[in-house]
Amino acid sequence: MTALSAWSMVTGRLRMAPVGYWDLRDLVALKGDPRAFAQMLGGVRAPVQVAEELAQDIQDWGRFGYGMWSVRGLRGKFLGLTGLMHRPDGRGVALRFAFWPEVRGVGLASEAAGMALNYAHGTAGLSKVIAVAREDNFASRMVLGSIGMAEVDRFSRDGIIRLVYQSVRGPSAG
Repeated sequence: MTALSAWSMVTGRLRMAPVGYWDLRDLVALKGDPRAFAQMLGGVRAPVQVAEELAQDIQDWGRFGYGMWSVRGLRGKFLGLTGLMHRPDGRGVALRFAFWPEVRGVGLASEAAGMALNYAHGTAGLSKVIAVAREDNFASRMVLGSIGMAEVDRFSRDGIIRLVYQSVRGPSAG
């Protein structure tokens, strides 16, 4: 794991740092596993695609001052990822998260995604952040609701209903 940067965050249980080349092996494993990534936009990835996305994620940090974080336990174990990205469908900046199934169900996704959302509004100055979840992905929907995001729209892609959540905070909303 790399030294903490200005964009890194630590919670009571997690250490979040912008993704970097040192995360490639963990990201290939996570994004290549259907248990962890089948429901994500674009689905399971091949190693070359993961490397290309990592390069883009690193560029996004430099360009926008936000992007994807690797999420690790305080002792350094890779647990998953969360972050902010521009959706390719033009819907806006979206909050994303994916964790290993073995660490789900204890609030880690809510903890990490909540930190990313607070960063988006507070540090990055984004007034609006969206997230998209499959209608049948109750776990993701619970995370989004638990961090204060509200369902505002829905659409169908590939015969599957997707729900759009958003968080809007004005400059004085803190």
